[in-house]
Amino acid sequence: MNKTLLPGGYTPCLGLYDTQKAIGLIKQIFEVKLCAALHLKRVTAPLFVDPATGLNDDLNGVERPVSFDVPATGSSAQVVHSLAKWKRLALHQYGFRVGNGLVTDMNAIRRDEEMDNLHSIYVDQWDWEKVITAQDRTPEFLMHTVQNIVYAISSTLDELKWQFADLNTSLCREVTFVTSQELEDLYPGLSPKERENAFAKEHRTIFIMQIGGKLKSGKPHDGRAPDYDDWTLNGDLLFWHEPLEQAIEISSMGIRVDPAALDRQLSEAGCDERRTLPFHKMLLAGELPLTIGGGIGQSRLCMLLLGKVHVGEVQVSLWDDETRAACRAAGVPLL
Repeated sequence: MNKTLLPGGYTPCLGLYDTQKAIGLIKQIFEVKLCAALHLKRVTAPLFVDPATGLNDDLNGVERPVSFDVPATGSSAQVVHSLAKWKRLALHQYGFRVGNGLVTDMNAIRRDEEMDNLHSIYVDQWDWEKVITAQDRTPEFLMHTVQNIVYAISSTLDELKWQFADLNTSLCREVTFVTSQELEDLYPGLSPKERENAFAKEHRTIFIMQIGGKLKSGKPHDGRAPDYDDWTLNGDLLFWHEPLEQAIEISSMGIRVDPAALDRQLSEAGCDERRTLPFHKMLLAGELPLTIGGGIGQSRLCMLLLGKVHVGEVQVSLWDDETRAACRAAGVPLL
């Protein structure tokens, strides 16, 4: 079923040529600002991994990875869902020190994604990870990091508007923080997505903390794999997006599990079989650095800053005929 919702009277601020130019500028400018804000170094990253290593991101635990055989090695490979686990291992192998981290381009195929204005089967994001200390594993450190990312996004918009006078996007630079339980308490009759929209409409830029564990209602705000984020020290960054009149998630991030949090969350999620995988064995043994990290959607950020109403305006992907016809009728140019 087509879930694309297109606002009436939409006209893109930028034409196709200027949109391509602007996308290039966003990707250049924001990466520089992100690296400066969080002390990150750019590295190369894999497009696929060996499933036997346990390095692929399991997302909500139900999405099927794209897999293929590799005759030359007599093994199989999986296209990454994200690089949440690989990054942490890379920091260990590359010898990154406390206070420094890495950033890379992550490209993924999520075959089971339900496509709409914000979702496609192609995912592109900046994946970043940074080494921290045990004393940094606090909500305050997480919130400070989130605010620095928002400043990097806002200053990228400033430079973009200097280049394109017709761009009328505006963002709130100050983040309002709320836990998923506080959000449920505020809007007990709404679904998680409806709560996000209600809170973001009022506060414009928000960070929803503590995602993954069950709330008082008995259900989590959203699903999270048990083996990368600490569910008590993570969250989602959302901005109110005027063209769609809804919240748009730009980043999912968090302080990563230490051995105690991993042990607890594997049991809670019923994933104890993962304890025998190489990555998980290293983590449980305390052999990997403590880290904070996340992903920042590249196409999502371009949508937000350029005032677009469909992700297909800023990335090339596959769409069903109904979506293409609806976008064509509404004057929404898909790449």
